[in-house]
Amino acid sequence: MPVRPVPLILGLGLLAAIWVAPVSMWLGSAFAGHMLRHMVLVALAAPLLVLGWPAMGRALALGPLAAAALEFIVVWSWHLPRAHGLAYRAEAGFVAEQASFLIAGLLVWAGCLRAGHPLAGAGGLLLTSMHMTLLGALLILAPRDLYAAWCGLMPDLGGQQVGGMLMLGIGTPVYLVAGLLLTARAVKEKEAAA
Repeated sequence: MPVRPVPLILGLGLLAAIWVAPVSMWLGSAFAGHMLRHMVLVALAAPLLVLGWPAMGRALALGPLAAAALEFIVVWSWHLPRAHGLAYRAEAGFVAEQASFLIAGLLVWAGCLRAGHPLAGAGGLLLTSMHMTLLGALLILAPRDLYAAWCGLMPDLGGQQVGGMLMLGIGTPVYLVAGLLLTARAVKEKEAAA
């Protein structure tokens, strides 16, 4: 299948914009900027890249549940306070974090969109939506800033809460809607086969 230029260009444009734009300055919080960058990588740019470059999607396609589990490990590991602090303080840590977010996002979307059965892909996306929702809620409801001490910053509970809201506001609906679309495709395929 040939390259689809519109989603590929949009995905590459989002990658360039999110890495160049001063999102932390715009949002007034280092953590909120981090979370916006994270969500653009995994929930917006990654699916556009998979849709725009089908050959890459086929090459990266793992089973949906394996991809969702790997993405869970990557996301939750980088959101441990010590790992987040490393990504904030060291350029190599930041590059490793961002690259692993993008790779994990590509694996999830490639696995779920290229799954042999759309319901398997829907399951992978719904699992991803659930753990993103849980992490976002934990960030919002935490009684204190979890990361400031590890980053060498003053506590910014409000910025952490905005970051959690960004995770909920971007990740939850994107994964949920994509999962529902795959479920609808599975229903149509079943009806067509009947």
